[in-house]
Amino acid sequence: MTWAIRFYETGGPDVLTWEEVALAPPGAGEVRLRNTAIGVNMKDVGERRGDYPPPPLPAIPGIEAAAVVEAVGEGVEGVRPGDRVAYATLPAGSYCRERNLPAERLVPLPDDISDEQAAAVLLKGLTARFLLRKTYVVKPGDRILVHAAAGGVGLLLCQWAKHLGASIIGTVSSDEKAAIARAHGCDYPINYSREDFVQRVHEITGGEGLPVVYDSVGKETFEKSLACLDPLGLMVLYGVSSGLPAPLEMMKLDIWKAYYFTRPSVFVHTRRRADLLAGAEDLFAVLRSGAVKAAIGGRFALEDAAEAHRALESRATTGSLILIP
Repeated sequence: MTWAIRFYETGGPDVLTWEEVALAPPGAGEVRLRNTAIGVNMKDVGERRGDYPPPPLPAIPGIEAAAVVEAVGEGVEGVRPGDRVAYATLPAGSYCRERNLPAERLVPLPDDISDEQAAAVLLKGLTARFLLRKTYVVKPGDRILVHAAAGGVGLLLCQWAKHLGASIIGTVSSDEKAAIARAHGCDYPINYSREDFVQRVHEITGGEGLPVVYDSVGKETFEKSLACLDPLGLMVLYGVSSGLPAPLEMMKLDIWKAYYFTRPSVFVHTRRRADLLAGAEDLFAVLRSGAVKAAIGGRFALEDAAEAHRALESRATTGSLILIP
């Protein structure tokens, strides 16, 4: 037996319950993990709300954590009890003290990366890496737009893109968040609560628009994001924190623009183990160099996961939130 957060129906944070659950021994190819720090992500919130299809109910949310290997199942090689590891993967189920997971989905943790760092940035950092290095290859001199620039992924995107030589425009909801985004590499923070970010983008670019927009907000920003692109710009929708955008009617778009659109997923980009390890290696390298820093915006006890969800949904947080078992 172990303790975990579960939900039996979709809804608000109050559907999350703290209870004892059964845990079988690790099966073939699996390891038993003791979580030491757990990442909180908008995907967790979206599944709990029903914005994304939730796992089979009752479900344990969460897809990211740092952990210690407790036991290994039959056929597992290269991982031993006592090893420090991290994961950012499906199936969901990280909001717990202990769990089983396929060994092939684990990332070994270097000694100079702490458990809290790993839980705060592995999923978000792997996301930032494929957005900047795969989805659109950011080059020195590029201008890019990052929505939610003071959020968990946003701060990583700003720092990493600055490291790559880009100029970053970022949207935030307050002057305080604007200052935080600027301190993490955002050249032009825009407080969307009192500024029109489309107008500001065109002022900054001299009316040329941008080659790429990274949008994790969705419903509230999607249409305006399209207006920020240059004629061959790439619209990257990688999250929907404000809800799903309206259906995109392609033939009603401006004929003088030929947008590209993608809805990328970290799970596709890390599906193969070689890609997972390569992404983690790149992430740990920029953390180690100091070019990118893990910003932990709040720590909550695991049993207080509902409070962490409320904080994340309020959009008052900056950086990453973690749960401590």
